[in-house]
Amino acid sequence: MNKVLKIGFGGGCHWCTEAVFLALNGVEQVEQGFIAVKDGSLDFSEAVIVHYDPTIITLKDLVAIHLDTHKSDKNHSMRNKYRSAIYYFGQEFTPVLKQFISDKQEEYNNELITAILPFGTFKSSEERFHNYYFSDIEKPFCKTHISPKIKMLKEKYAKHLSSKVK
Repeated sequence: MNKVLKIGFGGGCHWCTEAVFLALNGVEQVEQGFIAVKDGSLDFSEAVIVHYDPTIITLKDLVAIHLDTHKSDKNHSMRNKYRSAIYYFGQEFTPVLKQFISDKQEEYNNELITAILPFGTFKSSEERFHNYYFSDIEKPFCKTHISPKIKMLKEKYAKHLSSKVK
């Protein structure tokens, strides 16, 4: 049995972020909710915790997908609620995550603003919002905000997609 690892991602709406990661092979579970950092200096922000099998999908691929599926290079007035971040569960991941972001930077015109932060606390969103996209992809929000992200995954990351989105 392979060891399942976990990493947190925040960027945009957690409904969108959840759908992106649920669409991937190797992702065992996605917890949708709100994350605050370990030192408590930042408020809770919409985010997900992704449980993944690193023998099927790598952390580097997860980070690349995360950066490509939200506005990781743009600040805006809602950044407190929608913090662009990667939340790690072990300090040893910090240099690796910094390198992944540095490597990916050349693909962007603007500087990536995605922060690498220590996971602190998680609060789950309401159960009725879990699996938001895949429970009804015809909802207006799904069509306008999430479906374009899934379409981009199909174009750029097809090899990582699960059968439910192919």
